[in-house]
Amino acid sequence: MPERQAAAPRTPTWWVWLAAWPVTAVFVLSNAATPLYVLWQRDIGFSKGTLTVVFAFYIVGLLGSLLVSGVVSDRLGRKPVLLPALALALAACAIFATATTVTALLVARLFTGIAVGAVVSAGMAAVTDVAGPERRRLAALLASCAMVFGAGLGPLLAGVLSETLPAPTVTVFAVEAVLLVTAVLAVLRMPVRRPAAPGEGAWVRVPGVPRGNGVHLALGIAVFAPGITATSFVLSLGPTLLTELLGTTSRIVSGAMAFVMFLAATGVQFAVRKLPRRTVLTAGAISTTLGTAALIAAVPASSVALLVASALLAGAGQGMGQLGGLSLLNSAVPPQRLAEANAALNVGGYLPAGLLPVSTGYLMDTVGLPTGATVFGSVLMGLAVVGALVVLAGHRRIPEPA
Repeated sequence: MPERQAAAPRTPTWWVWLAAWPVTAVFVLSNAATPLYVLWQRDIGFSKGTLTVVFAFYIVGLLGSLLVSGVVSDRLGRKPVLLPALALALAACAIFATATTVTALLVARLFTGIAVGAVVSAGMAAVTDVAGPERRRLAALLASCAMVFGAGLGPLLAGVLSETLPAPTVTVFAVEAVLLVTAVLAVLRMPVRRPAAPGEGAWVRVPGVPRGNGVHLALGIAVFAPGITATSFVLSLGPTLLTELLGTTSRIVSGAMAFVMFLAATGVQFAVRKLPRRTVLTAGAISTTLGTAALIAAVPASSVALLVASALLAGAGQGMGQLGGLSLLNSAVPPQRLAEANAALNVGGYLPAGLLPVSTGYLMDTVGLPTGATVFGSVLMGLAVVGALVVLAGHRRIPEPA
């Protein structure tokens, strides 16, 4: 009996919300280091290019995890994937809190990426399992919002705690460790069962979807990938841009900008949750396009207002692309392949989210911040426009609830 059927509609709604908590807890860690990089840069000493490589190690860990975690979760169950992932996240907290070298930061980011890869596949599928087939749209909404809310809460906590309490690069990771322990307790009690039917094919493989669901995956990636690439840029190089434009190194300011970006991603998903999926995806592509236009204009104009507008629009674009993609997969993919399908969506999103910001960081070291940001924004705007065209061309293939 598949997990989702085993945990179906009799499960109380509060358990659906609680099942999303491990996703939130791990995503708090995913971006908690963002406001602290200026401190590590000062103490350790490394360039913008090295900073984006540190960020990219997270992408490496995440993509490597996605090659395994979705398939393993569908075959062995959600808990055998989530519990080791939470243990790795706790190890990352310890490494971050004691880091004195770039190598330590790379390892911590790698472990964080592996944990995140597990929760975006197994964790999000677990929310759907607990919700049952009658609450698939609620499951997609909560899983997606758990991801973006945690991603925004991490840098805000880090910014505030590092500015107001001693040991600025330690305190937030101690708090995060407590959050992760509560997530472990939630997973241990989570009402999901191991699947009875064995899966087929290799255990380690590029994740995919069943035959006939490829168009749903492509439509989700077309909008989700540009959106998450835009937010990844803000996370990796946003504090540097704020320093250049405002002349401030306030970690509260940089953490707050990341928080409002992901708050926009969370809020917009609740606002559009009842709209047709094709509308949500189209609006997500348009929002990312406008956000990159604002970024291109912000740097040469030295406009903080435009930079914040760019972050808000990027967050909204990621939120709608993510919600639309997850909702499509939840509606069309059978439960025994759902974690792998979630992994495939995130592989398609995180590949450009890793490559473009890293390339831009090194480009900025070579040609300067204004030119590098303009090139990045122009490329990303092109991808967002293509995403909108893909959705418009394939709108007839987007299933809508009766």
